[in-house]
This record gives sequence, C-alpha cells and structure tokens, in this order.
Amino acid sequence: MRIPELLVTPTCVEDIEPLIQAGADAFIIGEQRYGLRLAGEFSRNDIKEVVQIAHAKNRKVYVAMNGIFHNDKIGELPDYISYLNEVGIDAIVFGDPSVLMTVKEIAPNMRLHWNTETTATNWYTCNYWGRKGAERAVLARELNMDAILEMKEHAKVKLEVQVHGMTCMFHSKRSLIGNYFEFQGKSMEVKNDSNNKNLFLHDNERNNKYPIFEDANGTHIMSPNDICIIDELEEMMDAEIESFKIDGVLKSPQYLLEVTKKYRYAMDLCAKDREQYEEQKDQLIEEIEKIQPQNRPLDSGFFFKETVY
Repeated sequence: MRIPELLVTPTCVEDIEPLIQAGADAFIIGEQRYGLRLAGEFSRNDIKEVVQIAHAKNRKVYVAMNGIFHNDKIGELPDYISYLNEVGIDAIVFGDPSVLMTVKEIAPNMRLHWNTETTATNWYTCNYWGRKGAERAVLARELNMDAILEMKEHAKVKLEVQVHGMTCMFHSKRSLIGNYFEFQGKSMEVKNDSNNKNLFLHDNERNNKYPIFEDANGTHIMSPNDICIIDELEEMMDAEIESFKIDGVLKSPQYLLEVTKKYRYAMDLCAKDREQYEEQKDQLIEEIEKIQPQNRPLDSGFFFKETVY
C-alpha cells in the first residue's frame, strides 16, 4: 500500500527539523501577503532556509500563494515567483488564475497545487485545473468521505485532504473587528496577526466559541472544533489519496509536533498492520484529546455528514 504524504503547516523555521524527525514529509509555508491562513510567517530568507533544511532530508516545501490578488498586487507576482523558483521550492499552492498565468510565463516548470479552499468539490473541476497545469487539487473541507472516494476514482490529478486541525468558516477582506470597535467608539487596538489566539465569537445558543483574527488578508472566523480522523484513515489510504494535511494554524509548535508524531505512527501502522491499527486507534484519539487546547473539542468535520441535494 502506498502511504500518503504527511503534510504539515509549521509555525517557524525552528519547527522544521523536529517535524522532520516526527515524520512530516512536506511543509506549506509562505507570507501572509500572498498566502491565506498560514500557521506562521516566513520571509524570503526563511523560505530559502526551510528549503535547504527540508531538501537535505529529502522532504518537500510548498509555498502558499492562495490569496486573492487585485491589481495592486499583480505586479509583485513575477518577482516573488522568480525568487521561489530560484531557491528551488517544490510547488506553489494557488487559487487565483493570476498566479497560474504568471508561473507559466516566469517559471514554466514549477509544479502547481490548486487550492481555492471551498470550490474543489467535484472531480470534473479538479481535472479542469489539471489540464491548465495543476498536478494536485486541495479538496474542500465540506466534502464527506463518500464524495472524497468518488472524486479519487475519477480525478486525474493528485488529491490533498485535511485530516486534522481547524477550518475557516468565514473570510472577509475587510477589517471587521477593527471596524466594529471603531463603530462602538472604543479605542481598542486590534493586533493584525494570525497568531493572536485571544479573540473569539461566542454563540450562546450552540455553546460554541469561534476563533477570529485579522491579518493582511482581512478577517477570518474559524471552526469551533478541530477535525481529527486519526481513527478513520483506512478508506482513504485504501483509495490511495496522495496527501494528508495537518493544519497548524493557531496551534503551538509543541502541539503540532505531538500530533505529527501520532499521525505518522497511525498511518504507518494502518499500512503495515491493519488489525493492530484497529486495536490502537481509539487510544490514539484519547492521546490527542489530552493535549487539545481548551475550548477546542475534536470532531470528524464533514467526513460523515450526509449529503443533501
């Protein structure tokens, strides 16, 4: 059985070596100016350093350029993509067609992963972007297991599925938090940083707390729970989904390290000894629950939701 790539979003350069030792196969990094909801901010020099560290251990580095680019940023893309090509990253993650067009012109041999967060919901669309040059599609988090397996049967591109971490429920390019406090006449500074973990929206009716933060891309409202399907990997591994992603946004480096270790163990065990995996998977869930941050319960996301037509 082919074991999927274990893809992790590190918070800083110092995370890379420990995560490699923990079993990560690839990393998504980048700058918030070009990428959405990154676990950490990586400058050009940081990206170069991560590439050197990762490639020395035969690991891969992908750079997120999945933001929405208006005319004021289009002119910056050739220089940035040229730099990424020069330092030897393994792929660019994109959503906006402007990135695709610029890559074709500046770095035609660069690999591309198509990620529009919510619209990769059917194999036909994935294959369309595959014909345009993408070798991988990042599937929407709203898909259930049956839909994912069906897409794998028909997709002609590689597929990436998030298996752990929070997901984005709402995104606006406006600074909604700052605007709200200004409207209320409150002189309260809003730190524009995705590492700010202290802001929540409270839903008393559902008893949920939604993390919310602002950065260069606007306002992001995240899910109240974390996806965790470390105990439900069998079907996707049997279908040979190519990449499993652990999203580390708003998580500590230590948490990310421990979760990566557990998924590495679970994936290898599932591939080599299915019976043993079945016996141990409940224990793996319990171990992750012990290190979960407060107010971040685990659930299975949309994986087992019924599709309503």
